[in-house]
Amino acid sequence: MSRTTTRLAPLFCVLLGALACSPALAAGFPEKPVTLVVPFPPGGATDTMARIIAKGMGQRLAQPVIVDNKAGAGTTIGAGAVAQAAPDGHTLLISSNTTFTVNPALKAKLPYDAQKSFESIGLIGTSPLVLLANPSLPANSVKELVALAKAQPGKLAYASFGNGTTAHLAGEMFKLVAGVDILHVPYKGSSPAMTDLIGGQVALSFDTNVAALPMLRAGHVKALAVTSARRSPSLPRVPTIAEAGYPGFEMLPWITIVAPRGLPPAVQKTLGKALADTLADAAVRADLEKAGVDVSYEPGSFYDARVAKELPLLRAYVHKANIPLE
Repeated sequence: MSRTTTRLAPLFCVLLGALACSPALAAGFPEKPVTLVVPFPPGGATDTMARIIAKGMGQRLAQPVIVDNKAGAGTTIGAGAVAQAAPDGHTLLISSNTTFTVNPALKAKLPYDAQKSFESIGLIGTSPLVLLANPSLPANSVKELVALAKAQPGKLAYASFGNGTTAHLAGEMFKLVAGVDILHVPYKGSSPAMTDLIGGQVALSFDTNVAALPMLRAGHVKALAVTSARRSPSLPRVPTIAEAGYPGFEMLPWITIVAPRGLPPAVQKTLGKALADTLADAAVRADLEKAGVDVSYEPGSFYDARVAKELPLLRAYVHKANIPLE
Protein backbone atom coordinates (compact mmCIF):
# COMPACT_ATOMS: atom_id res chain seq x y z
CA MET A 1 0.00 0.00 0.00
CA SER A 2 1.45 3.43 -0.94
CA ARG A 3 1.99 6.20 1.58
CA THR A 4 -0.75 8.25 -0.14
CA THR A 5 -3.22 5.39 0.15
CA THR A 6 -2.25 4.85 3.76
CA ARG A 7 -2.79 8.53 4.57
CA LEU A 8 -6.15 8.57 2.78
CA ALA A 9 -7.43 5.34 4.33
CA PRO A 10 -8.75 7.01 7.52
CA LEU A 11 -10.52 9.63 5.38
CA PHE A 12 -12.16 6.89 3.30
CA CYS A 13 -13.34 5.24 6.50
CA VAL A 14 -14.82 8.50 7.74
CA LEU A 15 -16.60 9.07 4.44
CA LEU A 16 -17.91 5.52 4.30
CA GLY A 17 -19.11 5.79 7.88
CA ALA A 18 -20.91 9.04 7.13
CA LEU A 19 -22.58 7.51 4.10
CA ALA A 20 -23.61 4.47 6.07
CA CYS A 21 -25.21 6.70 8.66
CA SER A 22 -26.71 9.13 6.15
CA PRO A 23 -30.49 9.45 6.59
CA ALA A 24 -30.80 9.78 2.81
CA LEU A 25 -29.93 6.10 2.50
CA ALA A 26 -32.60 5.14 5.06
CA ALA A 27 -30.82 1.83 5.55
CA GLY A 28 -32.81 0.74 8.60
CA PHE A 29 -36.07 2.59 8.05
CA PRO A 30 -38.35 2.22 9.84
CA GLU A 31 -36.27 1.66 12.93
CA LYS A 32 -39.23 1.94 15.31
CA PRO A 33 -43.02 2.21 15.21
CA VAL A 34 -44.42 4.92 12.94
CA THR A 35 -46.91 7.39 14.43
CA LEU A 36 -49.85 8.38 12.26
CA VAL A 37 -51.39 11.54 13.71
CA VAL A 38 -55.14 12.04 13.24
CA PRO A 39 -56.10 15.69 13.93
CA PHE A 40 -59.65 14.68 14.91
CA PRO A 41 -61.13 12.82 17.90
CA PRO A 42 -61.59 9.04 17.79
CA GLY A 43 -64.65 7.73 15.97
CA GLY A 44 -64.80 10.20 13.12
CA ALA A 45 -64.26 9.69 9.41
CA THR A 46 -60.52 10.36 9.32
CA ASP A 47 -59.95 8.22 12.40
CA THR A 48 -61.82 5.32 10.76
CA MET A 49 -59.71 5.58 7.60
CA ALA A 50 -56.50 5.93 9.58
CA ARG A 51 -57.05 2.69 11.49
CA ILE A 52 -57.76 0.72 8.31
CA ILE A 53 -54.69 2.12 6.54
CA ALA A 54 -52.39 1.93 9.58
CA LYS A 55 -52.87 -1.81 9.82
CA GLY A 56 -52.02 -2.36 6.16
CA MET A 57 -49.02 -0.04 6.13
CA GLY A 58 -47.71 -1.58 9.34
CA GLN A 59 -47.70 -5.03 7.74
CA ARG A 60 -45.73 -3.73 4.76
CA LEU A 61 -43.26 -1.69 6.82
CA ALA A 62 -42.72 -4.53 9.32
CA GLN A 63 -43.27 -2.03 12.12
CA PRO A 64 -46.48 -1.02 13.88
CA VAL A 65 -48.18 2.15 12.63
CA ILE A 66 -49.77 3.69 15.71
CA VAL A 67 -52.75 6.04 15.38
CA ASP A 68 -52.41 9.10 17.62
CA ASN A 69 -55.45 11.40 17.90
CA LYS A 70 -54.41 15.03 18.38
CA ALA A 71 -57.70 16.86 17.96
CA GLY A 72 -58.56 20.52 18.24
CA ALA A 73 -58.61 23.93 16.58
CA GLY A 74 -59.89 22.65 13.25
CA THR A 75 -56.98 20.18 12.82
CA THR A 76 -54.28 22.81 13.48
CA ILE A 77 -53.08 21.23 16.74
CA GLY A 78 -52.29 17.89 15.13
CA ALA A 79 -50.98 19.43 11.91
CA GLY A 80 -48.76 21.86 13.82
CA ALA A 81 -47.29 19.04 15.87
CA VAL A 82 -46.38 17.04 12.76
CA ALA A 83 -44.96 20.11 11.00
CA GLN A 84 -42.50 20.49 13.89
CA ALA A 85 -41.58 16.80 14.09
CA ALA A 86 -38.30 15.39 12.84
CA PRO A 87 -38.48 14.70 9.07
CA ASP A 88 -37.34 11.10 9.46
CA GLY A 89 -40.55 9.33 8.39
CA HIS A 90 -41.54 8.14 11.85
CA THR A 91 -44.21 10.85 12.30
CA LEU A 92 -46.96 11.23 9.70
CA LEU A 93 -50.25 13.09 9.43
CA ILE A 94 -53.46 11.87 7.82
CA SER A 95 -55.95 14.61 7.08
CA SER A 96 -58.23 16.16 4.52
CA ASN A 97 -58.12 19.45 2.67
CA THR A 98 -59.54 20.94 5.86
CA THR A 99 -55.88 21.13 6.92
CA PHE A 100 -54.26 21.91 3.60
CA THR A 101 -56.57 24.39 1.85
CA VAL A 102 -59.60 25.25 4.00
CA ASN A 103 -57.65 26.35 7.07
CA PRO A 104 -55.28 28.55 5.03
CA ALA A 105 -58.33 30.12 3.36
CA LEU A 106 -60.10 30.81 6.67
CA LYS A 107 -57.33 31.49 9.19
CA ALA A 108 -54.94 34.43 9.21
CA LYS A 109 -52.29 32.58 11.25
CA LEU A 110 -51.44 28.89 11.33
CA PRO A 111 -48.67 26.88 13.05
CA TYR A 112 -47.75 25.42 9.65
CA ASP A 113 -47.58 26.29 5.96
CA ALA A 114 -49.52 23.84 3.78
CA GLN A 115 -46.84 23.77 1.09
CA LYS A 116 -43.66 24.59 2.97
CA SER A 117 -44.23 22.42 6.05
CA PHE A 118 -45.34 19.14 4.44
CA GLU A 119 -44.69 16.77 1.61
CA SER A 120 -47.22 14.12 0.68
CA ILE A 121 -46.74 10.38 0.86
CA GLY A 122 -49.80 9.91 -1.32
CA LEU A 123 -53.49 10.68 -1.77
CA ILE A 124 -55.90 8.07 -0.41
CA GLY A 125 -59.10 9.22 -2.05
CA THR A 126 -62.16 11.37 -1.47
CA SER A 127 -65.11 11.30 0.89
CA PRO A 128 -67.98 13.55 -0.20
CA LEU A 129 -69.79 15.53 2.43
CA VAL A 130 -73.47 14.84 2.96
CA LEU A 131 -76.11 17.37 3.90
CA LEU A 132 -77.91 15.47 6.65
CA ALA A 133 -81.12 16.22 8.53
CA ASN A 134 -82.82 14.93 11.62
CA PRO A 135 -85.68 12.62 10.50
CA SER A 136 -88.23 14.90 12.14
CA LEU A 137 -87.30 17.91 10.01
CA PRO A 138 -90.22 18.64 7.63
CA ALA A 139 -87.98 18.76 4.56
CA ASN A 140 -86.96 15.83 2.39
CA SER A 141 -85.08 17.66 -0.35
CA VAL A 142 -82.84 20.68 -0.78
CA LYS A 143 -85.73 22.57 -2.37
CA GLU A 144 -87.96 21.91 0.64
CA LEU A 145 -85.13 22.80 3.03
CA VAL A 146 -84.51 26.14 1.33
CA ALA A 147 -88.22 26.97 1.46
CA LEU A 148 -88.34 26.07 5.16
CA ALA A 149 -85.21 28.08 5.96
CA LYS A 150 -86.53 31.14 4.12
CA ALA A 151 -89.80 30.90 6.01
CA GLN A 152 -87.90 30.75 9.32
CA PRO A 153 -84.76 32.90 8.89
CA GLY A 154 -82.21 32.30 11.63
CA LYS A 155 -84.22 29.48 13.22
CA LEU A 156 -82.45 26.44 11.72
CA ALA A 157 -78.91 25.42 12.64
CA TYR A 158 -76.37 23.16 10.99
CA ALA A 159 -73.58 21.29 12.76
CA SER A 160 -70.05 20.87 11.48
CA PHE A 161 -67.10 18.91 12.86
CA GLY A 162 -65.28 22.14 13.68
CA ASN A 163 -64.57 25.73 12.77
CA GLY A 164 -62.41 25.99 9.67
CA THR A 165 -63.25 22.51 8.40
CA THR A 166 -64.58 21.41 5.03
CA ALA A 167 -67.99 20.92 6.66
CA HIS A 168 -67.97 24.51 7.94
CA LEU A 169 -67.02 25.93 4.56
CA ALA A 170 -69.58 23.74 2.75
CA GLY A 171 -72.29 25.09 5.03
CA GLU A 172 -71.27 28.69 4.41
CA MET A 173 -71.11 28.07 0.66
CA PHE A 174 -74.62 26.58 0.80
CA LYS A 175 -75.95 29.58 2.70
CA LEU A 176 -74.44 31.86 0.07
CA VAL A 177 -75.75 30.10 -3.05
CA ALA A 178 -79.19 29.29 -1.58
CA GLY A 179 -79.64 32.69 0.05
CA VAL A 180 -80.68 31.26 3.41
CA ASP A 181 -79.97 32.31 6.98
CA ILE A 182 -79.03 29.25 9.03
CA LEU A 183 -76.79 29.17 12.10
CA HIS A 184 -73.44 27.37 12.18
CA VAL A 185 -72.78 25.27 15.29
CA PRO A 186 -69.20 23.94 15.38
CA TYR A 187 -68.33 20.77 17.30
CA LYS A 188 -65.04 19.21 18.32
CA GLY A 189 -65.24 16.39 15.85
CA SER A 190 -67.79 14.40 13.88
CA SER A 191 -68.99 12.09 16.67
CA PRO A 192 -70.42 14.78 18.99
CA ALA A 193 -71.94 16.61 16.01
CA MET A 194 -73.67 13.42 14.88
CA THR A 195 -74.90 12.70 18.41
CA ASP A 196 -76.61 16.07 18.63
CA LEU A 197 -78.06 15.75 15.11
CA ILE A 198 -79.60 12.39 16.02
CA GLY A 199 -80.83 13.81 19.33
CA GLY A 200 -82.47 16.79 17.63
CA GLN A 201 -80.32 19.47 19.26
CA VAL A 202 -79.49 20.62 15.71
CA ALA A 203 -81.68 20.09 12.65
CA LEU A 204 -78.95 19.81 10.02
CA SER A 205 -75.36 18.75 9.59
CA PHE A 206 -72.66 18.58 6.96
CA ASP A 207 -70.58 15.46 7.54
CA THR A 208 -68.53 12.96 5.58
CA ASN A 209 -69.77 9.86 3.83
CA VAL A 210 -67.75 7.79 6.28
CA ALA A 211 -69.57 9.18 9.30
CA ALA A 212 -72.96 9.37 7.60
CA LEU A 213 -73.36 5.90 6.12
CA PRO A 214 -73.81 3.89 9.36
CA MET A 215 -76.35 6.41 10.68
CA LEU A 216 -78.22 6.46 7.37
CA ARG A 217 -78.37 2.66 7.27
CA ALA A 218 -79.75 2.66 10.82
CA GLY A 219 -82.37 5.28 9.94
CA HIS A 220 -81.09 7.74 12.56
CA VAL A 221 -80.65 10.57 10.03
CA LYS A 222 -81.71 11.33 6.44
CA ALA A 223 -79.62 12.57 3.51
CA LEU A 224 -80.78 15.54 1.47
CA ALA A 225 -77.78 15.95 -0.85
CA VAL A 226 -74.07 15.37 -1.35
CA THR A 227 -71.57 18.16 -1.93
CA SER A 228 -69.57 16.52 -4.73
CA ALA A 229 -69.99 17.47 -8.39
CA ARG A 230 -71.22 13.92 -9.14
CA ARG A 231 -73.28 11.52 -7.09
CA SER A 232 -71.31 9.34 -4.71
CA PRO A 233 -71.10 5.62 -5.59
CA SER A 234 -71.93 4.84 -1.97
CA LEU A 235 -75.09 7.02 -2.08
CA PRO A 236 -76.27 6.75 -5.69
CA ARG A 237 -79.86 7.80 -4.91
CA VAL A 238 -78.86 11.00 -3.14
CA PRO A 239 -78.70 14.02 -5.49
CA THR A 240 -75.91 16.56 -5.49
CA ILE A 241 -76.52 20.14 -4.36
CA ALA A 242 -75.69 21.14 -7.93
CA GLU A 243 -78.51 18.88 -9.21
CA ALA A 244 -80.86 20.46 -6.69
CA GLY A 245 -80.61 23.78 -8.51
CA TYR A 246 -77.21 25.22 -7.62
CA PRO A 247 -74.91 24.38 -10.54
CA GLY A 248 -71.19 24.59 -9.89
CA PHE A 249 -71.52 23.83 -6.17
CA GLU A 250 -68.76 21.47 -5.04
CA MET A 251 -66.92 20.78 -1.82
CA LEU A 252 -65.12 17.47 -2.10
CA PRO A 253 -62.84 16.53 0.79
CA TRP A 254 -59.72 14.66 -0.29
CA ILE A 255 -57.60 12.73 2.16
CA THR A 256 -53.84 12.40 2.07
CA ILE A 257 -50.94 11.30 4.26
CA VAL A 258 -48.11 13.79 4.65
CA ALA A 259 -44.77 13.98 6.45
CA PRO A 260 -42.73 16.95 7.64
CA ARG A 261 -40.95 18.64 4.73
CA GLY A 262 -37.36 17.46 4.32
CA LEU A 263 -38.05 13.74 4.27
CA PRO A 264 -35.11 11.75 2.83
CA PRO A 265 -36.04 10.55 -0.69
CA ALA A 266 -35.45 6.90 0.18
CA VAL A 267 -37.77 7.15 3.18
CA GLN A 268 -40.44 8.88 1.12
CA LYS A 269 -40.14 6.14 -1.49
CA THR A 270 -40.51 3.42 1.17
CA LEU A 271 -43.56 5.07 2.72
CA GLY A 272 -45.11 5.81 -0.66
CA LYS A 273 -44.77 2.18 -1.74
CA ALA A 274 -46.25 0.96 1.55
CA LEU A 275 -49.27 3.24 1.08
CA ALA A 276 -49.70 2.37 -2.61
CA ASP A 277 -49.49 -1.36 -1.88
CA THR A 278 -51.95 -1.01 1.00
CA LEU A 279 -54.50 0.79 -1.17
CA ALA A 280 -54.02 -1.80 -3.94
CA ASP A 281 -55.04 -4.55 -1.51
CA ALA A 282 -58.57 -5.63 -2.42
CA ALA A 283 -59.56 -6.22 1.21
CA VAL A 284 -58.35 -2.78 2.30
CA ARG A 285 -60.12 -1.09 -0.61
CA ALA A 286 -63.31 -2.95 0.24
CA ASP A 287 -63.11 -1.82 3.88
CA LEU A 288 -62.52 1.79 2.86
CA GLU A 289 -65.28 1.78 0.25
CA LYS A 290 -67.69 0.16 2.70
CA ALA A 291 -66.87 3.00 5.09
CA GLY A 292 -67.68 5.57 2.38
CA VAL A 293 -64.29 6.43 0.91
CA ASP A 294 -63.96 6.70 -2.86
CA VAL A 295 -60.43 5.28 -3.12
CA SER A 296 -58.31 7.00 -5.79
CA TYR A 297 -54.60 6.77 -5.01
CA GLU A 298 -52.26 9.49 -6.29
CA PRO A 299 -48.51 9.69 -5.71
CA GLY A 300 -47.31 12.34 -3.30
CA SER A 301 -45.96 14.44 -6.16
CA PHE A 302 -49.52 15.58 -6.98
CA TYR A 303 -49.97 17.26 -3.59
CA ASP A 304 -48.40 20.65 -4.30
CA ALA A 305 -50.39 21.07 -7.52
CA ARG A 306 -53.65 20.24 -5.71
CA VAL A 307 -53.02 22.79 -3.00
CA ALA A 308 -51.90 25.46 -5.47
CA LYS A 309 -55.08 24.99 -7.53
CA GLU A 310 -57.64 24.71 -4.73
CA LEU A 311 -56.46 27.30 -2.22
CA PRO A 312 -57.15 30.44 -4.33
CA LEU A 313 -60.61 29.09 -5.23
CA LEU A 314 -61.51 28.63 -1.56
CA ARG A 315 -60.13 32.05 -0.66
CA ALA A 316 -62.40 33.53 -3.31
CA TYR A 317 -65.42 31.74 -1.75
CA VAL A 318 -64.47 32.99 1.72
CA HIS A 319 -64.24 36.55 0.41
CA LYS A 320 -67.53 36.27 -1.50
CA ALA A 321 -69.32 34.82 1.52
CA ASN A 322 -67.85 37.58 3.70
CA ILE A 323 -66.51 35.06 6.22
CA PRO A 324 -64.15 36.88 8.61
CA LEU A 325 -60.64 35.44 8.90
CA GLU A 326 -59.93 33.93 12.31
